[in-house]
Amino acid sequence: MSTTRSTPYYLTASASLIALFLLCLSWEWLIAPLRPGGSWMVIKAFFLLIPLRGVLKKDNYTMQWSSMLIWLYFIEGIVRATSDKLPLSAMLAWGEVVLSLIFFFSTIFYLRPLKKAAKALAKTKAAEQ
Repeated sequence: MSTTRSTPYYLTASASLIALFLLCLSWEWLIAPLRPGGSWMVIKAFFLLIPLRGVLKKDNYTMQWSSMLIWLYFIEGIVRATSDKLPLSAMLAWGEVVLSLIFFFSTIFYLRPLKKAAKALAKTKAAEQ
């Protein structure tokens, strides 16, 4: 895999994951929490720290499963964007949706060459047998 071709996708994935963490943390703690003074929803931000180390280290396995984990944030963002009565909270939810989509697609595009190489290797091994 060409490192230079995958670098923008890796940087975009890393930046969007960090931005999503910061958005969720500030949203539920300071900007527009469900309850005045903050809510337990702030915990959702800390679940993003679990894959962050692996994403920053370019661990392919972590990139794969975190691309599935991010859909939970996408779903939560869609639900809150369409149901929250506070306009600021709805705007933050749309931000969560956008950041989760950016993370998902940049991760998929980062992993695409690796998947192609793995399939080609499996195909050549199968042909040799």
